[in-house]
Amino acid sequence: MGVVPEMLEVEEYRRAADLAVGHDVTRVDAPDPWFLKGGTTPEALQRLVGQTVRGTRRIGKLLLVDLDDDVLGLRFGMTGRLLVDGHAPIERLEYSSHRVEPQWIRFALGFADLGDLVLLDPRRLGGVELDPDTSRLGPDALAVGPAGLRRILERSRAPLKAVLLDQSRIAGIGNLLADEMLWRAGLDPARAAASLSDAEVRRLHRHLRATIRELGDRGGSHTGDLHVHRVRGATCPRDGTPLERRTIGGRTTYSCPRHQR
Repeated sequence: MGVVPEMLEVEEYRRAADLAVGHDVTRVDAPDPWFLKGGTTPEALQRLVGQTVRGTRRIGKLLLVDLDDDVLGLRFGMTGRLLVDGHAPIERLEYSSHRVEPQWIRFALGFADLGDLVLLDPRRLGGVELDPDTSRLGPDALAVGPAGLRRILERSRAPLKAVLLDQSRIAGIGNLLADEMLWRAGLDPARAAASLSDAEVRRLHRHLRATIRELGDRGGSHTGDLHVHRVRGATCPRDGTPLERRTIGGRTTYSCPRHQR
């Protein structure tokens, strides 16, 4: 699977984590203190023992597990995978491996009547945090309306794609989703975000929602129409124009110079 965890993949993890709802935590393993963020310590995590998982939520790429007295935040970076009761909802990531190596286990919750909830991360790019401060995140991409998107964009002269990738402005969109929705909307990712007209903002919003929902139904961020063409020398699948490859917002970007303006 050629993908890294974006909001669609984290939503798959959230659904898998729902298996733990209603179950009591009997064990917490945190073998890698460096993986713990926001001042969280292995000792503090032990207070989860005896608590019941009450629900799961997702804000952007952040998975939240609600317990009796605490909220557990799980971030997956580029190579993090979640296993619940031995099941991996995503078998392989682009920069990771399908293998399950003990040294890659960064965190685990044990349950008496359910297999473990395990976070695997070979490259240690994710993190675990108790009661994370979600105020630093923008609204989830699916929760943003046209007017909200207009407000987000009109505040910035930064490139359009860079603003879409900024998790403090809008949460959940990663590199693949951004390229796909801008390609579908016919918008140049390097344009200043504030330069979009009202009609262009409405068009972008329509394609933002449609892209997220359609690729979610297909199985992930890697299932976009543009994705297989994100290689050097490829042409636009819409009009056959050689695709432009640039770095925008710190990420490798593919776009069509003919229909994305």
